[in-house]
Parts: sequence; structure tokens; C-alpha cells
Amino acid sequence: MAQYLAPGVYVEEIPGPRTIQAVGTSTAAFVGPCRYGPTSGRPQLLTSYLEFARIFGDAVDLELEDTGAVPNYLALGVKGFFDEGGTSLYVMRTFSFTGDGPEEDHAAFELDGSTPSDPGLTIRARFPGAAGRMRVAFTLKVGNNVLASTDAGVLLTRVHEYDLVWVEPDSAAPAFTAGAFVVRRDLGTGALELAGAGAPDLADVTAAYPLTLVVEAQRPTRNNQGLPTLGPQVALGEFGFDPRAIGTGVSTVLAINPPTRGQALAIPVAIEGVDGLGTAADDLPLAIAEALLGTDVLATAPDPTAVLADRQVSMMLSGGSDGNAPGVGDYEGDPLTFEDYQNVATDLVFNGLLGFEVVDDISIVAAPGASTGWLGVGGTADARAQAAQAINGALSTHCEKMLYRVASLDTPPGLLPGEALDFRNLRSSTHAAIYYPWITVSHPVDDARIDVPPAAYMAGVWARTDNDRGVIKAPANEVVRSALDLETRVNKAQQALLNPEGVNCLRFFPGPGFLTYGARTISDDPEWKYLNIRRYFDYVEKSIDEGTQWAVFEINGPALWDSVRHTIEGFLLNEWRSGALLGAKPSEGFFVRCDSSTMTSDDLDQGRLICIVGICAAKPAEFVIFRISQMTATTSA
Repeated sequence: MAQYLAPGVYVEEIPGPRTIQAVGTSTAAFVGPCRYGPTSGRPQLLTSYLEFARIFGDAVDLELEDTGAVPNYLALGVKGFFDEGGTSLYVMRTFSFTGDGPEEDHAAFELDGSTPSDPGLTIRARFPGAAGRMRVAFTLKVGNNVLASTDAGVLLTRVHEYDLVWVEPDSAAPAFTAGAFVVRRDLGTGALELAGAGAPDLADVTAAYPLTLVVEAQRPTRNNQGLPTLGPQVALGEFGFDPRAIGTGVSTVLAINPPTRGQALAIPVAIEGVDGLGTAADDLPLAIAEALLGTDVLATAPDPTAVLADRQVSMMLSGGSDGNAPGVGDYEGDPLTFEDYQNVATDLVFNGLLGFEVVDDISIVAAPGASTGWLGVGGTADARAQAAQAINGALSTHCEKMLYRVASLDTPPGLLPGEALDFRNLRSSTHAAIYYPWITVSHPVDDARIDVPPAAYMAGVWARTDNDRGVIKAPANEVVRSALDLETRVNKAQQALLNPEGVNCLRFFPGPGFLTYGARTISDDPEWKYLNIRRYFDYVEKSIDEGTQWAVFEINGPALWDSVRHTIEGFLLNEWRSGALLGAKPSEGFFVRCDSSTMTSDDLDQGRLICIVGICAAKPAEFVIFRISQMTATTSA
């Protein structure tokens, strides 16, 4: 308490009533194999399919080493999620390495060394995958003359230390041969000068042109006829040759581990071998330029008429692999022995589902394509089902562990209704929902019709329903916007067998079209059979959890109990007014008790504040029944 010792006016601030901010429920997280992108580290937050394609590659089929070509279900699922109305998505890429080391699955190109002291460089795709077989182009860019004559003599302007410049001698009495030199600063005078073997005095130089490098890349893809081709040429940036420049040096930004993760995601190639050039610091920028471009390309610097082909070196990276089919361990994540090409210790622990544990706002989890078992045509149906069930189990376990998440699952392809029922009965969970059958969509690469697992698309429907109606609305009787057809047309009799067991069916109805026509979990506990009830309780519990953190270590007495009770009552009152809770008056929709009746002396001695909350959430009208009877006509006088 403040002390008042001198007379005067004192103004104090006192805290007002606490409020609870409702948490979001529409953020999803997908895990699975794709064409490109990081295999470890914190998951990437995406807000569009274009962002996904930029980092993780497009929807061209994967070329798994042990199964052959398989659809890129993760890319298709991401596109479906956003097409169905999803707005925010985290993605973790799984990858099962095949070579002796992680770099074996990366496409690369070897640059031959021109001298024994120049062993050459390796241009390598930063991430594994067949999509790393890209075309990379290095183009020399020549700036304007930076030499200036002043009263103090000839000076270098508009350049920095360790920049590379091409210098021209005085044609009347050349004291040196034209060439590229590194800019250094004289430690005594602070003036910029030229350094390196045979470096001239600035008084003998008539022109100095700064040299930079433009890096471009074209990724492999397929055209609308399904034939291999290269995508558009994308400029990755303009860089200098300074090996110390963190954000602008080609050897630092294109290093195996660039200074920032954003640079790693934006620049899909890396340069290996700079440390092996074996030159002094004064000559290293020149050695890097000669290794990447060659002396013939550098010699075009003073020629303003040089064509692009003369100033460019391009190469096709070869090799690379999409790895083996991922197993349940790849989905779960390996916190102990996993390693990849970057091998950053702080990132390696975040792989597979482990990566999602560090993100708080995820509420929907899916693994597009996992229901195939990734065993290809060579695996038996039972083996595929077992592998699929293991991955589904990993997703369900993850959601149960993280408390406030629900998994969107699907059945393997090509199942009959009875087989779909058998597959669902392999696992029960209050934090998962399963969908049947697969849906037919248009492939974004060649517009061909393809059957895809529905889990990712249903995650988009969940998010759309949450944003439009609120999480209390069951994500059912909603249009599947992407669907052209269904793998199997389920009728009412078949759904009567599947729905009671928690298999949510996708149905076709003339007029409305293709609808998701079920909203149940795969729980055997009837209290949690409805998907929206499970997700609504997650929403309420997490909102209260995050909105009452202020109460920790407060004085555990009646004043705190009243404050906690009023805070929660205010939040639940808004929920009742929105129609999420039943009851003609608030007391019928919820109650909050936090007083001496909810805690014992032992609870107080152990530092426990116990608040009991009860809510009556509105359940979905799954069965709408009209009872109609025939009446006898009556007459009146």
C-alpha cells in the first residue's frame, strides 16, 4: 500500500474488471511430404496456396524412391483448405532420407576449379527433393563509374570496403592491366583504396565499375499437358561478393545456414566450398567472383555492348530425391537423432508433429494423404490400412496431448462402406473426426480429375463454419466447394450404418450438390459424440485458461474468488447471448462457483484455487422430425 506522508493530492490507478478474450478456433496445421521446403524448425504460417507453393513447391506428383510416383496430397490438401474457406495454416514437411547423408537427397552442380588454389564451388539445392533440380543463373551486373577527381586527389565513392570493382588504366601510359580488385580501407588515413596482388594506385585509374551478382532460379514443374518443364524465372536477389556482408554478400546469404530463416526460405540454393578457396581476405571477393562467373565473364565488365549471354553463367542442378515413403515415426517426429542438411541444433528438435507443440493457436490438425499408408501399389491392403491407422493414431494422440486440438482424419481410398466402418473401429478418440469417402477434384497442374482424401478439405470447412457461424455450429450440411464428384456415392441406408459409429459421410443431393453430412467424433463416449461440442468446449476451456492467467500468485481469498467468478461469468454471458448456450435465462445456460464451498482448508494450504464451471452447450439438430397426423374435418354452425 502506498504511504502518504506529505499533504497533497494523490492520483492512483486501480485495475478494472478483468475480461476474457475469446481464442481463435480456425487455425489449422498440416503435416506430410511435399516437393521442397524445410524439414525441421518452427512450422511455417501460411495464408494462401501461393505462399505454400513458393516455400514447399507446387502440386506436381512426388517421386518417392521406394513407391514410385504418388500424388502430392499435402499440396492438394493445402489448396483445398484455402479453397474451402480456411484462412491460416501451419505446415510441417516430413522427409524420409535415403542417402548416406542428408545432402544426398539434394540436387547439386559442381563448378570446376580453374587453379589448384581454386577447388571450385558446389551449387546445391538448399532443401531435399526432386524439385531441387532447378536451373540457376548467375549474371554479372556492372554499375556506373565510382571514381571521382577532387582537390584532394582521385577518390572511390559510393562503394564500401570489400566491394569488388573493375578498374581501367590510363590508356596513354598504362601502369597496370585492367582487372577486378577488392576495395579496402587504409587503416592510417581511412581512405578507400584498391587491394590485392598487383593492385594499382588510384592515380593511375581512369574508371572503376562496381560489380554485383544477380541470382535467378527456375524450378522444375509440369505444364497443363503433364509434361516436364521449368517454371517462371524468379529473381532471388542482387548480391555483392563481400564474404562478411550479412544481408548482401552472396557467400553469406547463399550459405548453408544464412543469417535469417527468411533468407533460407526465399533463397532455394546454397553455395558450398567458399572456405576451401584458400585465399587471403583481400582476395576472397575476387576468388568468389571468379569461381562463380569465370574470368571471361568478368572481362566483359567494361564493355557496355556486352549481351546477356556473355555476362551470365547458368547451370542445371541434377540428382536430388523426394526420399522414401514417410512412416509413422516421420510424422511423430524424432527429438533425439533427426538431422538434415542445415543441421541447426535449435531447429532439429522441431520435426513432424513435434513442430506443432511450440505453436499455441493451432486448433485443427490433419495429415493429408496419410490414409494411403504411403505403401504404393506394392503394399497389401492390410499393410496400407495398418500404416494409415498408425499415422491417424499419432495425430489423435497429439491432439489429446495438446488438449485444445481436434484431428481431421479420413479413411483409405477405395473402401466399401463396411470396410470404412471396420477402419474407423480401430481407434476411439474424443479429439478426432473421420470422413468418408474420398472426393474428386480438379488437379491444379493439368486440370485432370483426381480423387483426394477429404481431411484437409474438411479442415477448411471447419474453419469456414467457425468464421461464418461460430465454433458452436456443427460443420455439417455445408457445401464442399472443391468437389466435382465423390469416389463413392453414399446413400441414406449406408449412412445409417456409418453415422452412429462416428463415420462422417460426404453425400450428394440434387440441388445443394456435395455436402458434408456428418459431425461426429470417433469417441465411444456419448458425452463427446458431437464434433462441434468437443470443439466448443475446447474453445471455452482455452479462453478461460488464457484469460485468467493473471490470477496466478494473487492473494487466495474472497476478493480473488469474486474477481475470478465475475470474469468467467462475463465471458459466458456473452456466449449465452450469442445462442451458444441453452436456457431462457443465463442461470439456465451456465453457472460459476468459486467460494469457500469449492475449496477446503487443505486446498488453500496447498495454494489451490478451485472454480467450478458448468455450461449447457447447444447440440446440433442432427435428426429433424416432423410428426404429422390426419385430422377429421369438422363443421361449425
